[in-house]
Amino acid sequence: MAMKPARIIILTVAVVAAGLAGLLAMNMSGTQAPQLVETVVKEPTINVLVSADNLPVGSRLNEKSVEWLNWPRSGVAEGFITSEARPDAIKELEGSVVRLPIFKGEPLRAEKVADSSSRIMSSLLPSGKRAVATEISVATGAGGFVLPNDRVDVIMVRQNKDAGGGYVTENVLNNVRVLAIDQNIQEAPDGSKSVVGTTATLELTPDQTKVIAVAQQMAERLTLALRSVADAQEADTQAADYLLHGGGRADIQVIKSGSIITGSTQAN
Repeated sequence: MAMKPARIIILTVAVVAAGLAGLLAMNMSGTQAPQLVETVVKEPTINVLVSADNLPVGSRLNEKSVEWLNWPRSGVAEGFITSEARPDAIKELEGSVVRLPIFKGEPLRAEKVADSSSRIMSSLLPSGKRAVATEISVATGAGGFVLPNDRVDVIMVRQNKDAGGGYVTENVLNNVRVLAIDQNIQEAPDGSKSVVGTTATLELTPDQTKVIAVAQQMAERLTLALRSVADAQEADTQAADYLLHGGGRADIQVIKSGSIITGSTQAN
């Protein structure tokens, strides 16, 4: 039975379409889509010497307290210690004294440490300053809360013969830094222990050392008044300068019979 011309045409079209579909599929499978290649440029780095722990003032450096840390070259500031400039820095700095607090991960700087051959106290002193010790107690040292790096006023309490046995109080030093506290452990009657300073070492200018030397001779008692940390940026060179010359007048407070009388007095 002969096929009708219309059916033959339909079959022919179907075969051609199938062939074209097959060719198209082959072409698609053999062609790969273009890939985007992203180029990442890594910033050059260098090893910088940093603190491996929080280091308080007066502590000494060792191989466990410092370490090398990978640091972007563009972020290296002047004063950083690098492995290129000082490859043996860890060994060279062993035993050096920390002059200013250093926090964990902070890059070490030369101005924050002193040579290991220096004595600790002298290495803590800035240029032009002097270290002077004065006796304190719980009563005169803000209840034992005065610690190294705190700021204090030094108050002199003395008898005023002109006031008939009254007492004079006056600030002889203002906002000076405490370098160290000589501490002894004392056991209370109930068995508890507390830390009590007996000597405070103050950072003073040459003139301030003379002022406190005179005040120590004149005073019945020297008291440390603890200052707020917010006062650290205020001037610390103010002092009772009249004590340097053995004369002059000063504003004072006279304490008599529990009352405070403000006035002025001639230095004796």
